[in-house]
Amino acid sequence: MSERPQWLKVRVPTPAEALGIRKVRQVLAEHQVATICQSALCPNAVECWSAGTATFLILGDVCTRGCRFCAVKTGSPEGALARDEPARVAAAVRDLGLRHVVLTSVDRDDLPDGGAAVFVETTLEIKRASPGIAVELLVPDFSGDPRSLLQVMASPADVLGHNLETVARLTPLLRDRRASYEQSLGVLRFLRAGAGGRTIKSGLMLGLGERRGEVRQAIEDLHEAGVTWVTVGQYLSPTAAAVPVRRYVSPEEFREIEAEAREIGFSWVTAGPLVRSSYHAEVVYGAR
Repeated sequence: MSERPQWLKVRVPTPAEALGIRKVRQVLAEHQVATICQSALCPNAVECWSAGTATFLILGDVCTRGCRFCAVKTGSPEGALARDEPARVAAAVRDLGLRHVVLTSVDRDDLPDGGAAVFVETTLEIKRASPGIAVELLVPDFSGDPRSLLQVMASPADVLGHNLETVARLTPLLRDRRASYEQSLGVLRFLRAGAGGRTIKSGLMLGLGERRGEVRQAIEDLHEAGVTWVTVGQYLSPTAAAVPVRRYVSPEEFREIEAEAREIGFSWVTAGPLVRSSYHAEVVYGAR
């Protein structure tokens, strides 16, 4: 693949932004919490951290699955869960003064509930420490287990999300064998059924070899599953071992896809080269 186009170049932070980044790093280090910004090598880390925002990664930093597009470590997590993790995350959120926080996690197929209880406890701790804050959960599929999904749905989270990631044809080639296109859609349908009016969110990555018609089909499938907020962004290989980029999607095509998604009926659409599932989440949610 040729050099990244200009629209994917990440700018150097200004001195003021650099101060914001240092503050976030200090708070994260003090409370010993992780962010997906670090673990997944997100290209928006500079922009988000300089603005004092972050997406927190819970349940450790070792994933039991091995998707070909991800930079998060994969293997068998060792040791027991850190029981004080929810309180530490809540303290970091409070100290950063966030108004909207996103919680996501590695997959934990080794746990009976896939870690659902930790999502709930962390949400409760954050709400107690920062009254009035909006909490968004970006959850794994929990192997489709309704008991785990019911736990998450019973939490006071304001947004419930699960990413479809890619189109149907590419799912078995790119995602772990324990994940599937239909299972992810099933998770989203289940969340929608018990959401009680809350926002249901999902996301797609482009540039992995998908065809234009497949992208529209995936967006239509997400709408049918009850998703109301969809994000669509450019895949970027996080490491040399990850699957390579097949194509760089132009900003014009992203605008076309955004227009299509709105035409299909989504309430909120975030599409663009550097968009990730939590990109500008606070701004979009606040503009509902």
